[in-house]
Amino acid sequence: MSRITRIVERSQIAEEHSKIFDSITSSRGHVSGPFSVLLNSPEIAGRAAHLGAYIRFGSILKNDERELAIITTAREFDCDYEWSAHLSLAREAGVQKETIEIVANRGSVESLSSDEATIINYGRELLRGHNVCDATFQAAKTSFGAQGVTELTATIGYYGMLACALNAFQVEPEPNTPKLP
Repeated sequence: MSRITRIVERSQIAEEHSKIFDSITSSRGHVSGPFSVLLNSPEIAGRAAHLGAYIRFGSILKNDERELAIITTAREFDCDYEWSAHLSLAREAGVQKETIEIVANRGSVESLSSDEATIINYGRELLRGHNVCDATFQAAKTSFGAQGVTELTATIGYYGMLACALNAFQVEPEPNTPKLP
């Protein structure tokens, strides 16, 4: 059970914030997960949703690249909800089972493609050490360009922020969905 109220119905929010609720539902279909708790501060929820809409639906990163960055972030934060919510999206985007298992088990990236290894290493270094070494940064910049490495960094940071909210407020994934090992 969540530590704070989960706002999932429009009637739970003050009328002056209904546009924020409506904006979130228009881009995502409904309010759930991190937005259900972030709506306890409607401005935070609205601003986070605006950024998230670009990251999810407008970024220059390919779907598989973005989803690999997201599940890497979920794994590094040990965030079951984020993992559960994005595992099927990662599969649908074409992230291979072997790659998912390496992320889930914090395994070696040696057998992966250069781009996959770069995304995972970049996320791991940034989230574990709060920085990225020159070699990893240059590999990401070479693979994805200046805009792409910026968007990769923002994607990891954004999903890290969501993982913080999900973990702090103890938002659990739906029953019978995959959880982290």
